[in-house]
Amino acid sequence: MPLFIALGDEVRLTIIEVLANACIKGQTEICGMNVNEITEKTSLSRPAISHHLKILKEAGLVSSRQKGTSNYYFLTFGESTKRLCTLGQYLQKYIDQV
Repeated sequence: MPLFIALGDEVRLTIIEVLANACIKGQTEICGMNVNEITEKTSLSRPAISHHLKILKEAGLVSSRQKGTSNYYFLTFGESTKRLCTLGQYLQKYIDQV
């Protein structure tokens, strides 16, 4: 499942934390950051950040919007949270039957 792959990497968890802090603290004009801003907050290169953002997007944890010439990335947990809840409910039913 792409969600678990995305969450299973410390670098991607760091990117999620950076994006969450930007949104909470209002550090950006919109709730999100571009690759340059994320790079400044981490020890990774721009290509590495872009690679990890692609994985996070594929897992449904991050989305992006274009503003001018930059893409701004922001957290989108809604659908991922629903899938995790569905999995949890399924597992609970299985455990209850055992």
